[in-house]
Amino acid sequence: MSDKQEFTLPRIFRFGKVIIFCLLLFVEIITLVTNWTSRDTPWGIYSWYVALPVVMVLTLENALKIWVAKSFTAKIPCYVVDSVLLILLTVFTDGQLTSTLYIVILSEFYLNAKSMPMNIAMGVASAGLFLAAFAVTNALLGETVNIGNIISKGINDLILMAFHFLIFNFTVQIYLKNREVVKALDEVNESNIKLKEAYNELQEITALEERQRIAKDIHDTAGHSITTVIMQTEAAKVMFESDPAEAKRRITAANLQAKNALEELRESVHLLSGNLETISVRDMLLSVIHDSTDGTDITVRYEIEDVSLCEAKRRFFTNALKEGISNGLRHGGATAFWFELRQQGRKVNFLLSDNGTGFDKKNFREGFGLAGMRKRAELMGGKVKFEGEADEGFEVHITLPADVAK
Repeated sequence: MSDKQEFTLPRIFRFGKVIIFCLLLFVEIITLVTNWTSRDTPWGIYSWYVALPVVMVLTLENALKIWVAKSFTAKIPCYVVDSVLLILLTVFTDGQLTSTLYIVILSEFYLNAKSMPMNIAMGVASAGLFLAAFAVTNALLGETVNIGNIISKGINDLILMAFHFLIFNFTVQIYLKNREVVKALDEVNESNIKLKEAYNELQEITALEERQRIAKDIHDTAGHSITTVIMQTEAAKVMFESDPAEAKRRITAANLQAKNALEELRESVHLLSGNLETISVRDMLLSVIHDSTDGTDITVRYEIEDVSLCEAKRRFFTNALKEGISNGLRHGGATAFWFELRQQGRKVNFLLSDNGTGFDKKNFREGFGLAGMRKRAELMGGKVKFEGEADEGFEVHITLPADVAK
C-alpha cells in the first residue's frame, strides 16, 4: 500500500471502525472505574491523576486516527502515541485491562493495514511493548526485574492477544479474498456480456458482408450469363437459315447458360434466406452434368469422388463446372467433356477437358468468367491453370486446399 493511497474500505470495515471505537470507550470507562480509588504509584502519583488525562488523550487521538487521518502515513504518529499512552496506563494502573486496550487498538490497525507481514510485525511489537511496560513498572516499584516472572504474569494476556490476532486476521483475510473473488466474477460476467455483444455485432457484420458478396455474385455471374444468353439467341436468329447446325448449337448453349443462371439465382436466394440445404459436392456436380446433357447432344463422362468440402468450396466447384461447360459450348464448339474431381492428400483437384477447337496461346485472353474463376480460387488459397492447343480442346485445372476434418 503506498503512503499516499487513501483508504477506501468496504462498508463493513467502516462499520467495524465504529464498533472498535465504542469498545475503546467501554474499556476506558472500566479502567477508570477500576482505578477510582486512589492508590500509590511510582513517584507517589495517584493512579487516577494519570489515568484520567491519558484516557482522554487516548480517546481523542483514536477519534482523529479513525475518522480524520486518511493515509497510512498520517496514522503512524497516532500508533506511536497509542504505544506511549498504553505504557503509561500499564505503569500507573493495575494493568489488568491494558491488554484489552491493546487488542482494541490493534483491531483498528489490522483493518487498515490489510497486509499480513505488517500485522504480524505490529502484533509482535505490541506484545513486546506490553511486556516492557510490566518490566518498567516492576523497576519503578523497586521490584526485581525477572523475565520469567514478567512473562508468567502476562501469559494470559499474551495468549489472548495471540488468539485475537489469529481469529481477527483470519476473518479479515477471508472477507477480503471473498470480496476479490466476487469482484473477479463480476468482471468476468461483464467481460462475457461485452464478448457476447461483440460476437452479435460480428455476426451482423459477417451476415451483411455475406449478403453483399452474394448480391455481387448475382450481379456478376447471373448478369453475365443472361447477357450471354441474349447474345447467343440473337446470333442463332441470324444463322437460322444460313447455318441451321450452328444456330442449333448456339441455342443449345444459350439454353444451358439460362439453366445455369436460373440455378445460380435460386442458390443465391436460398443463401440470403438462410435455408440452403447441405448437399454433397458430388450430388451438386452430378446435377450440373445431368442438366447439361438432358435433351442435348452433349456428352459428359466423369469420375467424381465424394469429397467433404465447406459450402463455399462446393459452390465454387459447381459454378466452375457450369462455366467450363458453357465456355466449351460457346467458344470451342465442344460436344464431349471429361470431368474429374479427386482429393490427393491435402489438395482437391478439379479437371474439365473438352473436344472443342481449343485456343491459340499467343492470342489467348481470359474472359469475364475465367478471370472471376481464377480470382475466387486464389481467395480460397488455391490456383487455376488453363491449358489447350489449337484444334485440340481446352482444359481447366483447379486446385484448392482440402478441408481439415474436425
